[in-house]
Amino acid sequence: MTVLSVLLLTGCSGGEPQQTPAKPVYDLPAREVRPDETALHLPPSTNGETEFSLIGLAAGLPSLTGSHAEFDAKGQFVRIRLVVTGKGLSGILFDTRRQQLLTDSGAVIEVDNQAMTIKRQPDKFELGRGVRVEFDLYFDAPKEAKPVVLRAFGGPTLTDMKNLAGTDIKLG
Repeated sequence: MTVLSVLLLTGCSGGEPQQTPAKPVYDLPAREVRPDETALHLPPSTNGETEFSLIGLAAGLPSLTGSHAEFDAKGQFVRIRLVVTGKGLSGILFDTRRQQLLTDSGAVIEVDNQAMTIKRQPDKFELGRGVRVEFDLYFDAPKEAKPVVLRAFGGPTLTDMKNLAGTDIKLG
């Protein structure tokens, strides 16, 4: 009888592993994608102590309009919407102008400083632990170029003071 009781009790437990309760999450409201943009659904990537979440891409933009200027592209403007999050124990100086766009031809395109200024996007800022910042990066790429990778630089860390390598994030 004891053996039967043990077998019944073991059988009742189902032998399945216990599931850990889900961690609580913030409820962030969904936002509409801008008309000229494609939503990106990519997993976050990390460089150093910075996490990058690319959330939107717009390519083939012939010009930009800011509060005081309209600015034509030499080729085409490419805009990447992203969220950076500080994951380290301390803050870092994050430099938006350091990010690079790689095209299908292998060209490396630097952030367009004038476009960033016209669209009033951040330059350098302190990214603290757990801080999330959402903004756009603007690149002026050749008209026929297809954007394929964002080379992301999170900033210096205690183990990598120069942050030379960067992390390549495929755009889809």
